[in-house]
Amino acid sequence: MSVNKEIKRVTTHVIQELKEKGEKISMLTAYDFSFASIIDAAGIEIILVGDSASNVMAGHETTLPITLDHMIYHASSVVRAAKRALVVVDLPFGSYQGNSREALASTIRIMKESGAHAVKLEGGEEIIESVKRILTAGVPVMGHLGLTPQSIYKFGTYTVRAREDQEREKLLQDAKLLEETGCFALVLEKIPAKLAKEVAEMVSIPVIGIGAGPDVDGQVLVMHDMLGISQDFNPRFLRRYADLASLANDAVKQYITDVKRRDFPNEKEQY
Repeated sequence: MSVNKEIKRVTTHVIQELKEKGEKISMLTAYDFSFASIIDAAGIEIILVGDSASNVMAGHETTLPITLDHMIYHASSVVRAAKRALVVVDLPFGSYQGNSREALASTIRIMKESGAHAVKLEGGEEIIESVKRILTAGVPVMGHLGLTPQSIYKFGTYTVRAREDQEREKLLQDAKLLEETGCFALVLEKIPAKLAKEVAEMVSIPVIGIGAGPDVDGQVLVMHDMLGISQDFNPRFLRRYADLASLANDAVKQYITDVKRRDFPNEKEQY
């Protein structure tokens, strides 16, 4: 389906309407002004300023090292570019778990200092007090269940989640709880497609999947993965829409060659 040009600014209300109309929701990550400008102009509905910046922008192995200050820096850059998309920002590890007051303080900093539109938190029942406190301040919250990368050392692996009955039941309960608490949407990461479909049909809020099959309300990918900038990450759910790493490598090699041959700059490229 083509991009809806009539929507001047995507809001949480628009996202809900898309679910109710059965129109799929598109979401990508972005971390800087330049790429966010491209993604926004293309017509994406949601830009996620993900804590995956820890991996793709800073080179860390996990999302844990990124700080609140880092997230605000990235979010500010994206917000300056986003003329149409809804901008959602990840609360980083350590800024909300176990302390709802700190969660609200972190959220207020993100909203005031970056101008973002919503925040995303990983987890279910264990973070519900943080979700409630943030919502009382009038800030929209997106939930995140399934594979929650901030809990990597608890799980010990990035494998598919919720295959076992006990974990499956907890995910269903958490999804319902997040909806009832007031989350405007929910991300499901790397869970069986059948379970993701069950969640999307059970809750009235939009469900965005990443490695969660086709029967959810929308999809999200990390921009660096889908554009082929990152080359060493090859999960089953990833579709690469470009090979920018190869294009950039070829361009840099040609530049080096032209410089060394004294072909650049030529007569037209000087003053």
